[in-house]
Amino acid sequence: MAESTPARRPATGVTARVEHRITVGADVSMVELLGRGDEVLLAIEAGFRAVDIHARGNEISLAGPAGDVALVAELVDELIEVAAAGTPLTPDVVARSVTMLAASASPRPVDVLTQNILTSRGRTIRPKTEGQKDYVDAIDRNTVTFGIGPAGTGKTYLAMAKAVQALQVRQVSRIVLTRPAVEAGERLGFLPGSLSDKIDPYLRPLYDALHDMVDPDSIPRLMEAGTIEVAPLAYMRGRTLNDSFIILDEAQNTSTEQMKMFLTRLGFGSKIVVTGDVTQVDLPTATTSGLRVVEQILADIDDVAFCRLTSSDVVRHRLVGDIIDAYARWDRT
Repeated sequence: MAESTPARRPATGVTARVEHRITVGADVSMVELLGRGDEVLLAIEAGFRAVDIHARGNEISLAGPAGDVALVAELVDELIEVAAAGTPLTPDVVARSVTMLAASASPRPVDVLTQNILTSRGRTIRPKTEGQKDYVDAIDRNTVTFGIGPAGTGKTYLAMAKAVQALQVRQVSRIVLTRPAVEAGERLGFLPGSLSDKIDPYLRPLYDALHDMVDPDSIPRLMEAGTIEVAPLAYMRGRTLNDSFIILDEAQNTSTEQMKMFLTRLGFGSKIVVTGDVTQVDLPTATTSGLRVVEQILADIDDVAFCRLTSSDVVRHRLVGDIIDAYARWDRT
């Protein structure tokens, strides 16, 4: 933990410039806090150029305008708690923490950035934004959750992590992953090869996420046993899925009839997560996207949640969020 020394204020009539000192406790090393090559410290300095920041020993001293110093002090205190909880500090963590602190209604960064979902192959998967935390919390609280938002916001990845977590703690006995194979017109029976050969190109993104979270050597065994199933949406018809964590990806490419068919596969002890981006519909012009109308249809039903992620929740390259915003502006013109 950190100890803060009260700011020293200037005499009356002098520009409001204050000094503040933070003593970093033994539970976090200065190397962890300042980052590799001082990258975390440099990121803080870049965001608050009016504040002079100096680190010496286990102390960080701040000097500058009172408001900026107060915000940097709060930021450093949050980063210390985040690091103490085991989350590595990076410039991206700094930027996201600043965004949360600047929004008065937002949760504390430590409450968002330390919510571990799954640790696999040396990596811990956790929310990186307030919107992602709300999405993960909604999955925990509800039987059916819709994650709607642009590419790169972690809709499918976080849902997959929650599915693997549920399987590991035996909340469910299997994971079912499905996606509409729009490019094949769902007429997979006419394509050559086995079922796997036919659907692999359309389900590859689900396999990629799965390989990040489950030992790749065990995946064939789990699939053969039916513990993990990856199949196109067309193969869900007529089934009842009990004791399962079911994810429908790319749901914007379902018709209203397909969406109804999928949601009514829900069995006892199961949970459904539906993900999609209503700005990227690949259906024929005359076909209404089931994802676009489902919220109107299910608005009054309990235990169903709708979470909307935005460009601020994008966790890919910074430009992805800018590109999404640019296209949104173009669509409105």
